[in-house]
Amino acid sequence: MVLAGGVGATLWGVATGPLRRAVVAQNLATAPACPALLLLSRAYDRPSYVDVALVLALLGPVGTLVFARPLTGDLTADPPRAGGPTWAAASLGAVVVLVLCAAVGPSRAMVELLVTGALLIGGNAVASRAPSGGFRGAGRG
Repeated sequence: MVLAGGVGATLWGVATGPLRRAVVAQNLATAPACPALLLLSRAYDRPSYVDVALVLALLGPVGTLVFARPLTGDLTADPPRAGGPTWAAASLGAVVVLVLCAAVGPSRAMVELLVTGALLIGGNAVASRAPSGGFRGAGRG
């Protein structure tokens, strides 16, 4: 359900509307996919799904930045505003990771879950802020 809703919203956001919505939708595409993979990993007892979620959490925000880089001029005129969706996605990821950490207990699997959650939340936060002008107070390099 989470995966289908996330993919549907992503496809709708990328296919319709202004450029700023497409960038936000592309960034948030990994937000429902990673928690869904983590839940499927636990449900089907497939640890390899955690590895797929880890790679997706790492490469998803990088893909957004690569996608947004050539569109910098267009995004400067009409920057995306994704505060609400970004925090909703981060909350979903954090809740899933914390619940699964409690279910797994202290182990190597828990460390993988925590790393995946940190990459997912941090990556989405950075990739959603970068196309809208970056972070206040950060130097332009």
